[in-house]
Amino acid sequence: MNLRFILKIIGCSLILTGCSGYGFALAERYRARMDALTQLRQMILLLKGQMIYGNAPLGEAFLEVGKRTEGELSGLFRQAAECISASPGEPFPGIWRSCVEALGPGCALSWSDRQSLTAMAEHLGYMDRELQERNLLLYLEELDGVILELGKQKRDRCRLYSSMGVLCGIFLVLLIC
Repeated sequence: MNLRFILKIIGCSLILTGCSGYGFALAERYRARMDALTQLRQMILLLKGQMIYGNAPLGEAFLEVGKRTEGELSGLFRQAAECISASPGEPFPGIWRSCVEALGPGCALSWSDRQSLTAMAEHLGYMDRELQERNLLLYLEELDGVILELGKQKRDRCRLYSSMGVLCGIFLVLLIC
């Protein structure tokens, strides 16, 4: 066997592995988004309980939710609580917006998820308890719809992403060879 043929085989296997890995990574990102939204739903329910039934101030409620949960989103809630206590005169929607923007690209939430999460906080902190509860319930309804839709498509989308990764790898290998 000559060196050129061996290098061609190695190159083709690397292309196939890379494309397949990318497809599987997309499928895992889809699953991670669903998991993050489910966790966020649980956190919003805890926040609602802290604010409405526990009668906790906004900073304490966010801190308690951040302590009771784990993951990147719990860090978001803890960071928001720290920012609230660090700058007491600043309006909460601005604090929350900056905390959500600080999540970074590694977060499983999509751009639209972040936008709706930011919009959720527009009416927190300065309305009466009943309106804050309605606002949280409205956001929970929206979140339930997104989770339900993602759940319906999960199996098909994950299979599609994985299959397309492998097929694109095979296509590129055939195209190059």
